[in-house]
Parts: sequence; structure tokens; C-alpha cells
Amino acid sequence: MAIITTEMDEAIGRTSLCYVATVNEDGTPNLSPKASLSVIDGDHLGFCNLASPQTVANIRRNPAVEVNIVDIFTRKGFRFRGSASVLNSGSDFDLVEQRFLDRAGPEYSVIDVVKIAVDYAAPLLSPLYTTNPDADEAEVRKHYMTIYCKDQVLD
Repeated sequence: MAIITTEMDEAIGRTSLCYVATVNEDGTPNLSPKASLSVIDGDHLGFCNLASPQTVANIRRNPAVEVNIVDIFTRKGFRFRGSASVLNSGSDFDLVEQRFLDRAGPEYSVIDVVKIAVDYAAPLLSPLYTTNPDADEAEVRKHYMTIYCKDQVLD
């Protein structure tokens, strides 16, 4: 059975930004934003290295990673943990690169693709949902859109 569910796949497709945690050489955490996360298959994620030399160096030394995605409006997301490897070519490289370029545009240059073998995935929920299990996601979305988009015209 796949670790990455349909719900997780759909959330990744809707979320333009995620955060990838790796381990620096001195054991401290390195947290890096990524806007290229993609599902490769039910057990693997991938993202593009556009300008992340520290993230790639950390993965080459220690493949342990965690990825977090959160919809800032619904206050829901997922965490994924696993072991990463750096790809320079191949079908998984091509898939992740093409998905990113289709979204972001052809002006980007992908150096590498990082492939993550996911061994753990779980929901991330704001305390809003854990302290109030009857919280309505649509109302939460509306509330936070009002806060974060107050200077923008919304349809």
C-alpha cells in the first residue's frame, strides 16, 4: 500500500511552497523553502534543485529529510519523512523537472532533482482543529483569507 495518499497528492498539487529540512555537517538543522515539490509515485516525492547547494550537500552526506506542506488558509497540511538521493538524469528527474517547468515557466534551470523515498507521512493540523474538532474548514479558510489577503481583491 502506498504511503502517499490521494489526499496528500492533491494537497501537494495545490500547495506552491513547502519546507525541506536536512542536517548540516555540524548536526544543526537546515530548513529550505521549495516551490517544486511533486509526487513521483505512491512512495516517492521529488523537488528541483534550482539554487540549493547546502541542501544538496547535506543530502549527499546524510540522506535524512523531512518535508512539510501547509495550506496557510485552511491551516492543514502534511509532513513526510524519508531518505533522499540526488538525481542528475533519468525518468524521475525528467518527470519532476517537467512538472516544475510546466508550472513555473521555462526560464528556470534545474541543476538536480532530489528524490525522497518516503517512509513516514502524517497530517499536520493547527491546534485550531485539535482543540475544536467541529471547526469548519470553509470558515477557517474564509477567516485566514481575510487576514492574509485584506489588501487584495478576492472573488
